Amino acid sequence: MKDTSVSVAAEPAKPVQQTVFSILFSISFAHLVNDMLQSVIPSVYPIFKEKYHLNFTQIGLITLVYQLTASLLQPLVGVYTDRRARPYSLPVGMAFTLTGLIALAFANSFYNILFSVSFIGIGSSIFHPESSRVAHLASGGKKGLAQSIFQLGGNAGSAIGPLLAALLVAPYGQISIAWFSIVALAGILVLSRVSAWYGAHLAEKAARNAPLLVSPFSRGKVIMALSILIVLIFSKYFYMASMSSYYTFFLIDKFHITTQQSQVYLFIFLGAVAAGTFIGGPLGDRFGRKYIIWFSILGAAPFTLLLPYVPLFWTAVLSVVIGVVIASAFSAILVYATELVPGKVGMIAGLFFGLAFGMGGLGSAVLGKLADLTSIAYVFAVCAYLPLIGILTGLLPNIERKYKA
Repeated sequence: MKDTSVSVAAEPAKPVQQTVFSILFSISFAHLVNDMLQSVIPSVYPIFKEKYHLNFTQIGLITLVYQLTASLLQPLVGVYTDRRARPYSLPVGMAFTLTGLIALAFANSFYNILFSVSFIGIGSSIFHPESSRVAHLASGGKKGLAQSIFQLGGNAGSAIGPLLAALLVAPYGQISIAWFSIVALAGILVLSRVSAWYGAHLAEKAARNAPLLVSPFSRGKVIMALSILIVLIFSKYFYMASMSSYYTFFLIDKFHITTQQSQVYLFIFLGAVAAGTFIGGPLGDRFGRKYIIWFSILGAAPFTLLLPYVPLFWTAVLSVVIGVVIASAFSAILVYATELVPGKVGMIAGLFFGLAFGMGGLGSAVLGKLADLTSIAYVFAVCAYLPLIGILTGLLPNIERKYKA
């Protein structure tokens, strides 16, 4: 009986359909919109800091509130939708984000800012688990590629957000955040179309009465592997928090550039993150998830260790290398985890997206406090060692599922 279980799970399930690229690109566009709107938050930190006289601890708390509302709800949403899918929750989630965005444009105090970003976090918590399931269903068996296309939209949105903030919010002030609501409405329309496809696909899947998949590993080994992945998520997203929340302050403090110039450099880094995300999934399909995870996290260490000590030009170059390398892990981690626990895509997506947001929020708060106690330069010097935790990848069990076109 044990051998049968391993055989069912160890061989890739035969795809029941072709890869549905129209849905993958639609959900990727929605992810672009979702994460672009979210990235407006850290992009306008310098404006909020000056206008409302905030310290770095308060800046970190803004990120913490947003990330916690996103992270704590995501696993719950994922577990619920594994049992009872809700296709039209996708546009509802975007509507929450739209509400928070408009509230942020008119927020007039630190506490109103916290209230506004919590709505954006709730929208994210609804969006990510179900949209990850859509990407999985539309993959046609190319899980890594599907996750990369989906993640590419999110990271591209995270990169575009600061650039648009530099062009719109920096010159015209906080109220101009409201213009982003037009993009949110476009996202709601696209997600309504995706939800219709999703609902039809679920009905077809129910009619087929697909068999239940079983993990190829023992419960203890699955728990051990998931624990290592959680530690790797901590390493990756604590470091990413230093870049997404404080990179602009680091550049302004060390090189005395303007806020707008610093946002352009942040855009360059986040653009590299988007490129790395797209690369990671297909490479995981071809060479194995474990090796991509190992390369992505541990491989970033030499560059993160150099970054705090080089001039501006090389800081920008190293940020591109770090962005490409370190971002290639998440798609591989997510698909690796879904293969560890097959049939629980919503729960796994909710857990790991939630952890990503939670670690990012916790990292932002902790690093903000550390910056107040020491300096921004010290924060970047300390965070440079985080990718060395990637050596733990060697303890993960091997899942070799190479997809050949």
